[in-house]
Amino acid sequence: MPASIRRAVGQLLIGSLPGTTIPGEMRTLAREFGLGGVILFGRNIEAPEQVAELAFELQSLAGERPLWVSVDQEGGRVARLRAPFTEWPPMAALGRSGDESLAYRFASALAAELRSVGITLDYAPVLDIHTNPDNPVIGDRALADDAGTVGRLGSAIVRGLQENSVAACGKHFPGHGDTSVDSHLELPLVEHPPDRIRRVECAPFQEAIKAGAAFMMTAHVLVPAFDEEHPATLSPRIVGGLLRQELGFEGVILSDDLEMKAIAGTYTVPDAAVAAIAAGCDGVLVCRAAPGDRGQDVEAQAQVLEALVHAVEDGRVPYKRLEDALVRQRRAKERFLAAGALAGRPGAAYREVLGCDAHRRIAEEMARHL
Repeated sequence: MPASIRRAVGQLLIGSLPGTTIPGEMRTLAREFGLGGVILFGRNIEAPEQVAELAFELQSLAGERPLWVSVDQEGGRVARLRAPFTEWPPMAALGRSGDESLAYRFASALAAELRSVGITLDYAPVLDIHTNPDNPVIGDRALADDAGTVGRLGSAIVRGLQENSVAACGKHFPGHGDTSVDSHLELPLVEHPPDRIRRVECAPFQEAIKAGAAFMMTAHVLVPAFDEEHPATLSPRIVGGLLRQELGFEGVILSDDLEMKAIAGTYTVPDAAVAAIAAGCDGVLVCRAAPGDRGQDVEAQAQVLEALVHAVEDGRVPYKRLEDALVRQRRAKERFLAAGALAGRPGAAYREVLGCDAHRRIAEEMARHL
């Protein structure tokens, strides 16, 4: 297979780093395949200036197209960036406020802080509906327990992020709110009939699509009403059928981390990556990298890319499916990663943005609703 195809496949991976610098193995991977992006975790973050420098150095790995530098920065307990970044209350606070203007102002402030250190994609908002009080993984990450509030405020967050140059990613499709187990540990089951899922669980995602969300992330859940065999992430009926064709989402569909036990307990990570792309995902997250295991971690990501190359070669991933994914990735990067916006070594402008008085006041206004 031509090297250009190998590099094209690299655009489908959002990988991860073991520490606060880029290991040589990751640089080698990027030279051979290219790389769609990187997700940052707490292990990658020491201080704002280090994050900004890391984001700048990651862009040096890019070939023809810039990389996504991405993060889970929702607020509350899912926040990789801590003080001096503004520490936001959980999204349940916004839901209790019911205030779209507050949701928009929050997201605009969040985007300003992320962009100031070179982060261009945020895995937010959570569009799951908190309909099961025993849910161990969603809880106060959800905006509310009703579809209307989640859709209305989630759309405001999408607009606030994206109108301030950070791509938003709604999650976790087709809904992780009414589950009783954590997909990090095992595969949850969503037992509602199709009409209920379309009417309730899908409704916030429809609103986010109308708001122009650039990305959607799949859920590692089993939804027998649509697919009795495959988790949603690996299901052509759910990814390609329900989200892409029925709901009409034209943006980038990403898998959740393929190393979560809901998937990795049954599938190898390379096999899951192939199945996810074949099902209609346009990119996959591989997030295992941990300190002290540098080579093996990057090797796992390389195995995913090799598996995708072989799958295109033997037709398990049709070439047209690869082309479609690349077109969607390219459109999103052209929308948010204009060449001039990422040029130059980072300065210290973030010091005037992070945790500033205006942002702190927004956080305090949100917290009053807890």
